Amino acid sequence: MSHRPIIALYEPDIPQNTAAIIRTCACLGAKLEIIEPCGFHLSDKRFKRVVMDYMDWDKIDLYQSSKHFFEAKKNHRVILMTTKASISYTKFNFKKDDTILFGRESAGVPENIHQSIDDRLKIPMNENARSLNIASSVAVVLAESLRQTGLI
Repeated sequence: MSHRPIIALYEPDIPQNTAAIIRTCACLGAKLEIIEPCGFHLSDKRFKRVVMDYMDWDKIDLYQSSKHFFEAKKNHRVILMTTKASISYTKFNFKKDDTILFGRESAGVPENIHQSIDDRLKIPMNENARSLNIASSVAVVLAESLRQTGLI
């Protein structure tokens, strides 16, 4: 058990966002899990330009599918960040080893995954805004999780 939060990305499709999230996780000490398939190759120039030297395969796990991911998580708490939630991330009590799942930039997560997760949270935004950039969302929620659990 890591005793640090884990950020999980469901089938990410924008290489620059994933690279920025890798940097955020590296700087804040969180593990990253990526549920494949990705919408890009990890050799993509746009990805490499942003990730720079922050890529540490010891702190990144790849799952071949959401089925493999959820099998590995059956005894762990998974929290879904979604604009469809009614509870703010600031009103939630994070634990040190939570897995915080973020959906695909273009489509979120499928409805069956959305419904299978008990803890669904949102970042409150202005009423006319659709969503924050996923890299910004990860930074905001990860920082709050670390603050609540005394890890920063």
